[in-house]
Amino acid sequence: MAISGPHQSSAGGVFADINITPLTDIFLVLLIIFMVTTSVTIESAAHVDLPQATNTNPENKGVIITYTTQHELFVNSKDVPERELLPTLREALGKLDSKVVVFQGDRKVLLGDMVRILNISKAAGATQIAIAAKRATGAQMSNQSPGGG
Repeated sequence: MAISGPHQSSAGGVFADINITPLTDIFLVLLIIFMVTTSVTIESAAHVDLPQATNTNPENKGVIITYTTQHELFVNSKDVPERELLPTLREALGKLDSKVVVFQGDRKVLLGDMVRILNISKAAGATQIAIAAKRATGAQMSNQSPGGG
């Protein structure tokens, strides 16, 4: 690439000045887009769509195990890998007088996954197991059929 010098004519010469203003504008726009998208994606650690029930008892006793559709496990809102679930539950249940485990699973969670997690809970020392549910209104319960349709 030729650089314009004092002995070249200004009509046909090539200049090497790079205008970086459009480049910085693009970078700033990309930075804003990334900042907005990351703040939207980090809204909650574990969003669970609980099943609905007419009778729910709002008790907050025991250890809460949350299992998401992405196969993530949370013990009392703390992310725990499945291989560390048993020792984590033993530690959490050891701090409580009532050995109750409350399972919060998305309604799309497979039954086999739930049974496996509840068996680990029993092995960790849980004496009672509860399944969390959202309170449903009468209209919502009448719209649901027992056959899942």
